[in-house]
Amino acid sequence: MPPILNAQSVSKRYGARVLFQDVSLVVSDGDRIGLVGPNGAGKSTLLSILAGTEEPDSGEVATRRRARVGVVLQTSEFKPGKSVREVLEAALEAANVADNEREQRLRETFGRTGFPDEHAEAAKLSGGWRKRLAIMESVITEPDVLLLDEPTNHLDLQGIEWLEEVIAGSMSACVIVSHDRYFLEAVSNETVELNRVYAGGVLRVDGAYSKFLEERQLYLAAQSKQQESLRNQVKTEIEWLRRGPKARTTKSKARIDRAHEMIGDLADMNARAQKSSAGIDFNATDRQTKRLAELEHVALNFGEKQIVKDLNFVFTAGTRVGLVGPNGSGKTSLLRMLTGEVEPTSGTIKQAHQLRVVYFSQAREIDTKLTLRRALAPEGDQVVHNGRPVHVASWAARFLFTGEQLNQPVERLSGGERARVLIARLMLQPADLLLLDEPTNDLDIPTLELLEENLLEYPGALVLVTHDRYMLNRVSTTVLGLDGTGRAQQFADFGQWEDWMEQPVEPAPIPQVPVAADAPASASKKKMTYQDQREWSTLEDRIAAAEARMAAADVQLANPAIGLDAAALQAALSEQAEAQAHSSELYARWEQLAALAME
Repeated sequence: MPPILNAQSVSKRYGARVLFQDVSLVVSDGDRIGLVGPNGAGKSTLLSILAGTEEPDSGEVATRRRARVGVVLQTSEFKPGKSVREVLEAALEAANVADNEREQRLRETFGRTGFPDEHAEAAKLSGGWRKRLAIMESVITEPDVLLLDEPTNHLDLQGIEWLEEVIAGSMSACVIVSHDRYFLEAVSNETVELNRVYAGGVLRVDGAYSKFLEERQLYLAAQSKQQESLRNQVKTEIEWLRRGPKARTTKSKARIDRAHEMIGDLADMNARAQKSSAGIDFNATDRQTKRLAELEHVALNFGEKQIVKDLNFVFTAGTRVGLVGPNGSGKTSLLRMLTGEVEPTSGTIKQAHQLRVVYFSQAREIDTKLTLRRALAPEGDQVVHNGRPVHVASWAARFLFTGEQLNQPVERLSGGERARVLIARLMLQPADLLLLDEPTNDLDIPTLELLEENLLEYPGALVLVTHDRYMLNRVSTTVLGLDGTGRAQQFADFGQWEDWMEQPVEPAPIPQVPVAADAPASASKKKMTYQDQREWSTLEDRIAAAEARMAAADVQLANPAIGLDAAALQAALSEQAEAQAHSSELYARWEQLAALAME
């Protein structure tokens, strides 16, 4: 069968800026391709070209006849007034799915996704739920290939694990642009890096992300050796040319031409081998105080929703706190409370004298109409970093921006480039307590690695909210976990918080209150919890295993020889009884969860 998508020698440039040139990429059935590369390399543009929504400057993309292509963009927006159900129904109709299949697909989707209300307005959902809806809007049509552009943005940690399960259970081929290293390792069976450092513009490796790292290292080492060998050859040829050879013979002419060709090859290789990295260096104050802030019996409520209750925590210099919790559990609200923007409902927050708090908001507030020059240096052509004046052009170059970009509006920058602008502004503010709310969104992997190194060296206190599990585990010295119901607890790492979330919550004792005879009964549970969803996704496999166990027990009892051994017969009967009991329990649980999925 021909490949689903076949891009051959595609090139794209914007003005004088070349994103990529003569790049080829083939997507076949069963491919799960993780597409990585530095910010500005053109990953999102290449995805748009594969989807057919953007034309390449040269080259062509062939799509297999009748192949369906699903696309999930970085930003998930829906028309006002459309409910979750209407969005999915419209997707099924646009894909010409048979009428008699639609309701079943909708029920399966709502069961797997866990939407609290299928009639809720899609445009008013939180960022995480809008992202889930955008993903299911594509998945429900069962496309031949699914193109996902930064699908983990706005998803919480549990949402990313849910997405991993969705991709694992899908029959679609996938091309996934992501900088989440754990996510890439879990979902990809091939990794492609779009980067000018490679001779063909791309490096494709069969295997997960960890295998790609090994192969890339080998490739770059081999390229370095080749570069050194070519450099020595060019040196020899240049010395020969300096002696002024006479270009009269055919042999001399050929050698002169070859020398110039080798010089050009070396220049091209040197240009490709140049590496740049953003100069990230968070600035701390000279404060000597170790104890920076202390929360004593703090509670925070918004209306009837309880964010935390009776929270006690001390922030000291060098403390790096990973703040985790489901979407809507109040992580951002807790950060805003630490900045003083939100007052606690009860309890006290003690702060060191003149504590300097710097907050990186996930809202990424920046005027996109500003030029890059004014975004980096609002009041002139200089900034002050570590007490020293730095020209804006030098400051921009530190974050991998060129002089030509200084007069361009911020709206022309990629998501990763805008993130670098915000980090550049943040670095100009010395801080005792640094609050980072999803700083990793849109950053490429080299910048993420540099950010990690600087956070590890930051001497002040740090609170980090991120869905990047690799960064969370590497940077955090402790994890403060929320559960969305007001409970908060401190853990050694992210894995402990996950285990805690899966434990059933002990119900609080209910005081005996007289109830009127005509009082309505309390409402029963109407939706699946996250734990219910995970159990539901594995229940069919467990039932199949239980039935196989029963069948094996029946086969053993049907063997005439077993009647000659009383002990073996007793053991076989016990095994059959246990298998039947286990199967009955699983079927009973299946009925309970099926009823919840139908709600």
